[in-house]
Amino acid sequence: MLGPRQVGKTTLALSIAERRPSIYLDLESDADRARLAEPELYLADHQDKLVILDEVHRLPNLFQNLRGLIDRGRRSSRKAGRFLLLGSASMDLLKQSGETLAGRIAYLEMDPIDGLEVGAADLGPLWVRGGFPDSFLATSDRASQRWRQDFMRTYLERDIPLLGPRIPAETLRRFWTMLAHHQAGLLNAAEFARALGVDGKTVASYLDLLVDLLLVRRLEPWHANVGKRLVKSPRVYVRDSVTHALLGLVTQEDVLGHPVAGASWEGFVIETLTATAPTGTQSNFYRTAAGAEIDLLLTLPGQRLWAIEIKRSLTPKLEKGYHQACQDLNPERRIVVFPGSERFPLQHGK
Repeated sequence: MLGPRQVGKTTLALSIAERRPSIYLDLESDADRARLAEPELYLADHQDKLVILDEVHRLPNLFQNLRGLIDRGRRSSRKAGRFLLLGSASMDLLKQSGETLAGRIAYLEMDPIDGLEVGAADLGPLWVRGGFPDSFLATSDRASQRWRQDFMRTYLERDIPLLGPRIPAETLRRFWTMLAHHQAGLLNAAEFARALGVDGKTVASYLDLLVDLLLVRRLEPWHANVGKRLVKSPRVYVRDSVTHALLGLVTQEDVLGHPVAGASWEGFVIETLTATAPTGTQSNFYRTAAGAEIDLLLTLPGQRLWAIEIKRSLTPKLEKGYHQACQDLNPERRIVVFPGSERFPLQHGK
């Protein structure tokens, strides 16, 4: 589950079927938590309303009470959609909710604003500022940067310790920043381990944490029996525009003048395409030891392959490696994404 400060937001919901009166409880509020001192009594008094529980990870024991209320409601023929649960991503909480409310709960991850939800004039600011509404809509680039810096500090110093892992905030920030410098690169856990003074398993646990919290995307390599030696290491992307905040890049000119610009644009496009792809789509990249490569390979429902190359240039050109990769895989569609406003065919593309 992801909270409003985070890269995404997951809703735990029980199939909201219709609009009806509702009540909202913020479980970071002492007053609202006090209302739930006897949760079954309080919630039973509002069984005719939609009950919205925000930051629900603050009361993890509440799930057992919800299970009883839901089951009693089912026996009384009450419709689903009685509770809408919002909160910060917690692996333990997700596990607990899945076990306690199995068969009674649906999960919905709400992504930030993506590149297909804004006009062409706003693509640049969205790329630089990211899709958090408060960051994207800030009054200035500097205010947007400050919001993301506050977000990261709150996450490192409060949210992550609250969720369980005991990792020094400064160590995790260093690792997060290293990933930003390494944006779109192949994961080399040994290299990170040497820089942090820890072992490879510890680096893997740090990465797992950031991936589970939807702060980092681990794009796995595509594997199949194509008679080629395929790269086995994943690619790693810091999600949203947190990359720019970690690297101290405030304006679009700052980003364009930094070596991370191309990799950052690649991550921005990948986030947009994965967020808008049909449900059940699998995202990978393709790379062989000989250099054949596809930035993003989408396997759509029905095992349909789309080979997507991502270019920051206004005059995109395809390398030999992309054509070789397409010969290996014979994708249904070949697409080049670039920051221009026109659509036109390229040689060997369609």
